[in-house]
Amino acid sequence: MAGTSLSMTTVGRASKTDRGPVTPDLLPDPASTDLPDPPFPAGLSAEELQHLKTFDELDFEVFSTANWARFGESHAQNIRVHFPDGHYADGLDQHLKDMQEIFVSSPDTHIHHHLLRVAKGNLTCVTGVMAGTFTRPMADGKGGQIAPTNKAWAYNMATVGVWNKNGTMDEEWLFYDTETFNTQVGIG
Repeated sequence: MAGTSLSMTTVGRASKTDRGPVTPDLLPDPASTDLPDPPFPAGLSAEELQHLKTFDELDFEVFSTANWARFGESHAQNIRVHFPDGHYADGLDQHLKDMQEIFVSSPDTHIHHHLLRVAKGNLTCVTGVMAGTFTRPMADGKGGQIAPTNKAWAYNMATVGVWNKNGTMDEEWLFYDTETFNTQVGIG
């Protein structure tokens, strides 16, 4: 498929110090290894490339700096966002509330690394690393709070987006590992 393949040699090779067996063309864990972002895949249409560039801007500049006023540049007003636990949120305002909640307990939350970027027509899939430090109380989902542990966290995430003709996402699926987060911050 044009525009969807990426040679692992462009992003790095596993070293003997990485976890797991050494396999020359496989990536180490991006959440625990500093790797450079590869160039965009070759063979993308102008629209596909623009979707991936918009997504980079969303993660690195908008989300990571909590510049919520710019969220509408990449998300449609009526977006539906699917979360890893199976629930979904409808509308940009609700999605913003959900994203802002992450920053309450970890104000330094940011996304780095987009090691895999795939685009085909109006679909994109991007992997990245979300990281931060649990420095402020976090809601426990039962009306109480969990005291901060001041521990850093970083986990792999992926987002699949369905883009419309206006260049914003109508639907988004978020994939990340809350169990890894809970273990890293000492509450799991």
